[in-house]
Amino acid sequence: MRGPYFEELSVGQVFDSAPDVTLTDGLAASHQSIVGCRLRLPLSTPLARRVTGRGPLADPALVWNVAIGQSTLVTQHVRANLFYRGLQLLRLPGLGDTLHTTTTVQELRQNALRPGRPATGLAVLHMVTVDQDGAKVLDFHRCAMIPLLDAELDTGHHAALTLGSADLPEDGLLSAVEDWRVDGPPSPLPEPGQRWTVGGSDVVSAAPELARLTLNIATVHHDAVAAGGQRLVYGGHTIALALTQAARALPDLLTVLGWHSCDHLAPVHEGDLLTSTLELERVSVRPAGGRVAHLRSQVTASASDTDPAPVLDWRFAALLP
Repeated sequence: MRGPYFEELSVGQVFDSAPDVTLTDGLAASHQSIVGCRLRLPLSTPLARRVTGRGPLADPALVWNVAIGQSTLVTQHVRANLFYRGLQLLRLPGLGDTLHTTTTVQELRQNALRPGRPATGLAVLHMVTVDQDGAKVLDFHRCAMIPLLDAELDTGHHAALTLGSADLPEDGLLSAVEDWRVDGPPSPLPEPGQRWTVGGSDVVSAAPELARLTLNIATVHHDAVAAGGQRLVYGGHTIALALTQAARALPDLLTVLGWHSCDHLAPVHEGDLLTSTLELERVSVRPAGGRVAHLRSQVTASASDTDPAPVLDWRFAALLP
């Protein structure tokens, strides 16, 4: 039993048989113990009820990590996940909600064969996650590099990938929170272009545990041999730690509304120390109260014997009072 290799994929192919996942207190606590959570709404049920009319809310990082994990039916043999585009939270689930993810192969491109490198191809995948009532929770794309079984095979998939990096529209970002009551006093925000370097680093720990917790079966996160000698850390692990650091820079951050883009620049390994710089790109006012901060998080990783190197470039939108 195994997942597909690149030549076994076809455009339009659908993968939807990953187990559904109910978001529980135990799942949320385990996730928080690995990556942290400093968002005010998932941490405070009374605040969540006052703002959203329901509660408790799930950490959005838990939601997208479960959804990405469910999509790894396609990417069990992945060599690397290169980027994400247009991740939109269409609903902010609460604890007790159940997630189901359907993954569709949208585009395929075989890479040119390089001496000393395994034969690979790029697969653009479209993920849609719904809750137990069929309501859409997430809609996003990612691009995975997947090896071929037959290095000499020409699959015929040579078209240029069309997935761009356009920002999510403002009205789409606000669709999940249109009925929220954000009426607290606004926290001061500097002018766009302001940057914060988050003091202190976060160590990457319990990497295979997080992969298991979120149903992520990509072998490079579990098997050092499959990863070429050292396990790779699940990209959602790095992103979730970046979010925890962003909330230290902006303590009033309520939740994440979506990602414009997210690029993995280099691999991360367990034991690495992650440090991030956060930049405010622009701010818009929500008509019903609160503000949307468009942010860019740039993360570096260092090991005990290496200098910091860029590993993540993440542009996202967050809700603040």
